[in-house]
Amino acid sequence: MPKPVLQNETPHERLHGSPCDLSLLRVFGCLCYANTITSQRKKFDDRAIPGIFLGFKKHTKGYLFLNLKNHKIEISRNVVFHENTFPYHNTPKTDNSLSLPIPHHYTNNYDELLPSGHAAQLPSVFPHIDTRNNDTASDTSTSTRKSSKTRRIPAYLKDFQTNGVIRYPITNYINYNRLSHTFKHTILSISSNAEPTCYYIASKQPQWVTAMHAELDALQANNTWELTTLPPNKTAIGCRWIYKIKYNSDGSIERYKARLVAKGYNQIEELDYLDTFAPVAKITTPLPSVGHLNNWMLIHGDLHEEVYMKIPPGLTPANKNQVCKLQRSLYGLKQAGRQWYAKLHQFLLSNNYHCSISDNSLFLKHDGNHTTALLIYVDDILITGNDDGEIQHITNLLHSTFRIKNLGNLTYFLGLEVARNSKGIHLSQRKYTLDLLAETGLLDSSPVPTPMVPKQSTTNTVRSLDDTDAASYRRLIGKLIYLTTTRPDITFAVNYLSQFMSAPTTAHQQATGRILRYLKGTPGAGIFLPSTSSIQL
Repeated sequence: MPKPVLQNETPHERLHGSPCDLSLLRVFGCLCYANTITSQRKKFDDRAIPGIFLGFKKHTKGYLFLNLKNHKIEISRNVVFHENTFPYHNTPKTDNSLSLPIPHHYTNNYDELLPSGHAAQLPSVFPHIDTRNNDTASDTSTSTRKSSKTRRIPAYLKDFQTNGVIRYPITNYINYNRLSHTFKHTILSISSNAEPTCYYIASKQPQWVTAMHAELDALQANNTWELTTLPPNKTAIGCRWIYKIKYNSDGSIERYKARLVAKGYNQIEELDYLDTFAPVAKITTPLPSVGHLNNWMLIHGDLHEEVYMKIPPGLTPANKNQVCKLQRSLYGLKQAGRQWYAKLHQFLLSNNYHCSISDNSLFLKHDGNHTTALLIYVDDILITGNDDGEIQHITNLLHSTFRIKNLGNLTYFLGLEVARNSKGIHLSQRKYTLDLLAETGLLDSSPVPTPMVPKQSTTNTVRSLDDTDAASYRRLIGKLIYLTTTRPDITFAVNYLSQFMSAPTTAHQQATGRILRYLKGTPGAGIFLPSTSSIQL
């Protein structure tokens, strides 16, 4: 538009020195006819397709229009416009807005997925057009006969898991957030695997009450806090309960876990905490452990800062004005992981263990031909070695010092499944693979023999993914990279596709789908470490 500050010139004219060319502009919503491709047109086919002009597409020399025959949005360069004719001019209006037809990219597929006789009962997705004032309207209506041909699912949908194809899903009309509290509790009582989101719901279920009592007993036995009055000019941070169901590798419930977490995001740097870094074990560290130790480990870290916390839900103090002065670190605090690692590090060094150069979370002890190794991942400790006496000795020391819990032989750890027999140890990620297939909807897909098509080119002219699909692509590649820990057969394909995480295309997306379909055929494959091999740490 012309601007007064530019002497009634447009910015384009001031920048380029010539008026803007408006000859390509057309009236929005007018009738248009797009010329069909000559090479694809038969003798008696239409030479043009009627449509409605919608606008222009970026980086494309063509017009955007709605095809009135198949109701798809298409692009064409050779278009004839009738700028005084508007096919939807007489469409009834609702809420003072023009109701336009909804583009439907797969109009014939829904009918193929529905049983015969039901598709005709569904309401039309297109608005009713009043043609009483239209000179070309017909006075009589013609009846159509539905074909008796057997409907089949399209072939390209066989690789996807379809939970339900409904043109008008009920979730668009029902808001589950408005359900009454009584009905919500009824639904939660039906599913025994529901994880509570607040203390009020958990306090009504005995398994979670038991888990919270166990957590509070461990905290009080460790002298994690002392009840006191909040000093002036001090602010107590909040806390909350986190509930999690721990599963075994076969999907069965191992235990119900309740954890009290401090709201560390309310802490002030250099006042409530200083350093926060704490190393964790690398997933690539080869440690087929024979023991798995776990308990409330982070609560054993000594806290040097003066931090106050509100009374946890479920704990009744003698004085309502009291708060908890933290003496040891607690989950959720900024420095909790660092303080726990520092204390455990000092404990292991005092027992003649030394830290590995390749992994700061791996501690080793050599005594002649005997070697004992401990791997630390936050509050989980894995222990292995060829000295049974030292393993039992360090386990007893850890139990007496930190009151740890021995979970027995390692079977499941961070998504890794460990199966052992007399011949060796087998490492796999079967549950992780099946969960990944279920998440992507490919649990019922057809498996393929290879993770990648040989000599396949992904640099052809393809469409770039939008921001949402690109984020999903990057997230999927990250999960596949974690899966390569026990699946070296997909390492090359995953590493190749990870090169395009900044600008993925539809070809790369299809390639990830092939990897998942390959995993569908071999979900339990992994790495076997024979007992006769000489693996050295």
